[in-house]
Amino acid sequence: MIAQIFTLLGALAMFLYGMNMMSTGIQKAAGNKLRSLLGAMTSKPLKGVLTGLGITAIIQSSSATTVLVVSFVSAGLLTLKQAIGVIMGANIGTTVTAWIISLLGFKFDIAALSIPLFLLGFVLMQFKKDKYHNIGEFIIGFSLLFLGLSLIKSSVPDLKSTPEVLSFIANWTNWGFGSILIFVLFGTILTLVLQSSSATMAITLIMLNEGWIPFEMGAAMVLGENIGTTITANIAAAMGNINAKRTALTHTFFNLFGVIWALALFKPFIALDKAVIELIGEFNPLLGLSMFHTLFNTINTMILIWFIPQLEQIVTKILPDRKASSQKQKEHLVYISGGPVATPELGAKMALMETSHFALISSKEVEIIRGAIENIDNSDFEEHRDRLVKYEQISDKIEKEVKNFLGNLTEEEVSAGTAKLIKDLYRINSELESLGDSGECISRILQRIKSMGGKISPERKIGLRAMLAALENAYQTMNSNLKAIEKSADSKQFNLAKAVEDEIAINRLRDRLRDEEYSRIEHSKLTEEEYSSSTLYLDAVAELERMGDYLINISQALDPQALAAA
Repeated sequence: MIAQIFTLLGALAMFLYGMNMMSTGIQKAAGNKLRSLLGAMTSKPLKGVLTGLGITAIIQSSSATTVLVVSFVSAGLLTLKQAIGVIMGANIGTTVTAWIISLLGFKFDIAALSIPLFLLGFVLMQFKKDKYHNIGEFIIGFSLLFLGLSLIKSSVPDLKSTPEVLSFIANWTNWGFGSILIFVLFGTILTLVLQSSSATMAITLIMLNEGWIPFEMGAAMVLGENIGTTITANIAAAMGNINAKRTALTHTFFNLFGVIWALALFKPFIALDKAVIELIGEFNPLLGLSMFHTLFNTINTMILIWFIPQLEQIVTKILPDRKASSQKQKEHLVYISGGPVATPELGAKMALMETSHFALISSKEVEIIRGAIENIDNSDFEEHRDRLVKYEQISDKIEKEVKNFLGNLTEEEVSAGTAKLIKDLYRINSELESLGDSGECISRILQRIKSMGGKISPERKIGLRAMLAALENAYQTMNSNLKAIEKSADSKQFNLAKAVEDEIAINRLRDRLRDEEYSRIEHSKLTEEEYSSSTLYLDAVAELERMGDYLINISQALDPQALAAA
């Protein structure tokens, strides 16, 4: 008996592992396409539903989709109203797994097919090309899923020959409507424990197929699974902002509402389900349970899609804004929040957007440096100098948080394109942090000039203004290139040639200003103080040129052809 229990648990573990491997493989195979799916999530509720349905059907995980949606809402990439539609679609999409299991898992010995499929997946994983490797991983995951399902079926106790083993379950079915509520609770708890509604659905189908429970109790378990699956989104939202928590709460409300009306109309709903199956042919309990799951989520969506604004108002009243916490969020990251990320592929997209925002913050340094130079001889200088110091501290903090996020992404296997993007983002964030260091370094140079009298000659001011103007152009090009890659990995708007031109212009200007200053030193008799001022001026020019180096490094790191090829 103990050996049988461990065999059952091992088979369940194989099923869950296969499902996770299958989902991961298809996500990596999709690569850049998954990152572009965000554009499909529009404000139109129906399109949001179809998007959620499509993503979940592809990656075979409503939990991954809901975590993704919570992450995007937390990052401000989706509004709460948009997210509600996507979650509705995800609930429909998750029913695909039940159909696959009921249609393939019980009709014939799927284990016999799993072994040849495992061989095919293994052969594909030997290819060096990333695409074939990921497809092979998907096929192996698919094989393990059905092999695990077959082992679960073969290892469960035979209720007909040993009815005493699971007699307590049979007793649960004799209490009328109370039995239905018990099995709703059972389905909820089982889903909470397994963290997978698909795994619970597979167990429910097996229990039904083996005769442990009647069809009505299986339907009740399906309702419980729809409650239990909402816990994943709530866990993801726990570390997110207020909008993430509202999204998770909406998912809970959506499923709870569906369970309430389904229980209130349980007998008519069961009759409708059987009638639909009988239109196709003779009633089959396994197909009937899959149809019940699909009808439940589809009808629930058809009802609530008209009340999305009301759902939004309810969760907003329950979870009101807290100004202090939202202000704190603005001081840190914008597109990355706490909590798990649905997939590394989509997490990389969020990190890219965060990096692009980091670059916009960095570009403000040029105006602050300009203000410090123009006001070096008055009291406003200290305000500009303090801002440069603060920007350096902010850039250190953002770089650390983004790199920590990227480090978490690399804990899982990713596609070649995503791996390259993550590597590039490490480098880009280092360069952006160095820009903050340069701004702070220039503030120290200007502070020393001020301590020596606070005067910059008109010629030197003209030179510094020219450097800042050239640097501003380079910043604009860098930001434009980041935005281009953010839209598409192979964007035609990416302009590396312009970034190179900007860098050459900065270098030539640096050389000219340096030669002019050397000429002034050569043809003038400078006091020790004047000579020190000249040296500090040249240091400032050199530091501004160094900022140009960091900017060209960022554009060069964003290689659209290599990203697209990967």
